[in-house]
Amino acid sequence: MNQSGLFPPDFLWGAATSAYQIEGSPSADGAGASIWHRFSATPGRVENGDTGDIACDHYRRYPEDVALMRSLGLRAYRFSIAWGRILPTGTGALNEAGIDFYSRLVDALLEAGIEPWPTLYHWDLPADLDDRGGWLNPDIAGWFADYTAVVVRRLGDRVRSWMTVNEPWVVADAGYLHGVHAPGRAGPYEAARAAINLLRSHGRSVAAARAAGAARVGLVVNLAPKHPASESEEDKAAAVRGDAYMNRQYLDPVFLGSFPEELPAIYGPGWPGASAAELALMRAPIDFLGINYYTRNLVRRDPARPPVCEGEVRNPRAEYTTTGWEVYPDGLTEILRWVAGRYPTIDLYVTENGAAFADPPTADSEPLSDPRRVAYYRAHLLAARRAIAAGVPLRGYFAWSLLDNFEWACGYSKRFGLVHVDFATQRRTMKASGLFYRDVIASNGGALDA
Repeated sequence: MNQSGLFPPDFLWGAATSAYQIEGSPSADGAGASIWHRFSATPGRVENGDTGDIACDHYRRYPEDVALMRSLGLRAYRFSIAWGRILPTGTGALNEAGIDFYSRLVDALLEAGIEPWPTLYHWDLPADLDDRGGWLNPDIAGWFADYTAVVVRRLGDRVRSWMTVNEPWVVADAGYLHGVHAPGRAGPYEAARAAINLLRSHGRSVAAARAAGAARVGLVVNLAPKHPASESEEDKAAAVRGDAYMNRQYLDPVFLGSFPEELPAIYGPGWPGASAAELALMRAPIDFLGINYYTRNLVRRDPARPPVCEGEVRNPRAEYTTTGWEVYPDGLTEILRWVAGRYPTIDLYVTENGAAFADPPTADSEPLSDPRRVAYYRAHLLAARRAIAAGVPLRGYFAWSLLDNFEWACGYSKRFGLVHVDFATQRRTMKASGLFYRDVIASNGGALDA
């Protein structure tokens, strides 16, 4: 970084989305149902009974959305591929119409001068595979590797950077421990087994992608600093356990070939451990790490709860987003420096960062005013710049999210987009945060100091 405060000249500026959150048409053109298609159709699972059946209608409106990306000056676009569009039952015959959609999207991005960054799994497991055990079935590592190979062979001539699994911690914790995400299971035995199989599947996917010709392969994790809520020894120990459970559980095996020593106590009898062969598989070398950052956690030991569910408390002096997450920009610098210091040197990318605030359902003017989101982005991008100044090999940043979208169990009640979406009409309206981010990109960070 030079003295003017700009980012490195080759810094990659992007935005991110995921398939089920924006595409809509989940059963179109031969696609198979996913666990989120099933989960959101189950009464009581998603706020207001919302589903992703239409979402942002990106499946049909992607040319319009690529034009929006181009107007923002994006250099890269992170999206996910719906496994069930490619292999409707999760295994078996390829659905040509499904792969053709992503091929057309990739071509449109490249024509607009935007580098495609696909994620192979962003939570929408084919429902048929869930019926066979899903992430609890050890065979899923092979299923995921086969799916990876199919996609990379078909798109790898135009796609350079691939991501295997998005946020494995959320998949296991929300989907298999607390049951608030698809597939809606709840129990430490299932969560621990899902965690192991997610990492095994990541390792098999890395090998399959390389064999199919992938140039670069990485993993995406969500990380949060875990700070004790007080100076008590109990709270300090709880924060260490929280760090092991959320952060180190999915990075130590990949980079160090071992699991954190705290996990058996955290999971109790539910912790199955991993064999030497499984750990070797999880340690398949990757080319980059994606880090999703939204907040930190203040951790308090709650004797009434098991260690896998440590208590968290609110900071009464802090600002919070509508998702209940503390706005804590310094945590981004902290977590980037922690990763760079603990693990072998590797290219790092912020693959998600953003905030949900109370935007109106309908935009009356353009741009839509969202000053709190503008302030959020400014503060977090400055935090990223501080990490680079401290020597962190941060190579790019992807804002979450390009569009307001289906926010999982929250339905459409939480808006993260740089672009406002009126879900009744599908009208897109640029927000002030989108224009701010456009100026940041055009100035390579110089607009942060304006």
